[in-house]
Amino acid sequence: MSFEDVFGVAPEGSWRAPGRVNLIGEHTDYNDGLVLPIALPNRIQVTASARADGRIAVASSGHSGVVEFAIDELEPGSVGDWAAYPAGAAWVLRESGYAIGGANLLIDSDLPSGAGLSSSAALLCATSVALLGLLDLEVDPAEVARLAQKAENRYVGAPVGLMDQMASMCCTAGHALYFDIRAMSTDQIPFDPAADGLALLVVDVKAPHRHVDGEYAARRTSCEEAAALLGVPALRSIAFEDLGDALDRLPDDVARRRVRHVVTEIRRVEEAVELMRSGRLRAVGPLFTASHASLRDDFEITVPELDVAVDTALEAGALGARMTGGGFGGCIIALTEADAARAVLSAIEKAFADHGFRAPSSLAADPSAGASRVD
Repeated sequence: MSFEDVFGVAPEGSWRAPGRVNLIGEHTDYNDGLVLPIALPNRIQVTASARADGRIAVASSGHSGVVEFAIDELEPGSVGDWAAYPAGAAWVLRESGYAIGGANLLIDSDLPSGAGLSSSAALLCATSVALLGLLDLEVDPAEVARLAQKAENRYVGAPVGLMDQMASMCCTAGHALYFDIRAMSTDQIPFDPAADGLALLVVDVKAPHRHVDGEYAARRTSCEEAAALLGVPALRSIAFEDLGDALDRLPDDVARRRVRHVVTEIRRVEEAVELMRSGRLRAVGPLFTASHASLRDDFEITVPELDVAVDTALEAGALGARMTGGGFGGCIIALTEADAARAVLSAIEKAFADHGFRAPSSLAADPSAGASRVD
């Protein structure tokens, strides 16, 4: 569909924001920890024009019809389904003092939803930069990320951390974003697998995950409860060297396993960054594999499709593999020699057929830039 066909006017511009894949550092963001995502070349694009009537009309290439609402009547819950995301972006911008006006918005995407690649954060970020762009407002990307997170937490009702939005807004091409949530600081870490004769496969196992459901919230609650029992503001405060003592102070095995995952995962991020800075990308592979084992056994958020994909990738020669994202479906990543990537993917496809799973799909994982206006 064209913008003119939907809205009867010409667009004023297009803005886009990418999805992300997290290299390592899973479920550490809401524990004040460390994460290391890259932005994907796959993006959500919002084409827009201004309106003078204080209303926003939203259409999507993936949904039929147009959803329309008044900006000054927005409140959490007032717009539902997929349109809650652009509505949430408009609501949070207005709540934060940005005098956005009415707009026509056409959303297009080559980013699969439900794959754990942060399509929701990309949609919020793309809508936010489009609405701000119509006013020629330049806002710090990290501030837009924080507003997008607020919209997803308070308007959509998903208790997500800040990693996805920061990756969508702040990543640069050829780098991973080293994001310290407690310090609210970022660093760009060189990450160019192709230059080292490597490939990073992203394989969608076609078992969709849902952040708004109870499992994600339950894991976050268990971490917060464990931190309270240990007398710290967040699990980031537990030093790796003090992990054994902390585990001994917890009352049950579930709490101990949740804490062990978070503390060891933060250490794995630190080790991965050190290796990447020194150009030893192949040595990062075993950290991926250790992360998956921790997510499977201690955090208990994998599903059979994820485990089969990881195990098969390793058996086929991958240097390391892990689930990525919130869990309970989504994607795995596998670090491979470039000339072995096709064989690893073929092995996963065969294993899925043998297990009776849906056929997986794969995405390019070239580290890309964050949100921008489309020239």
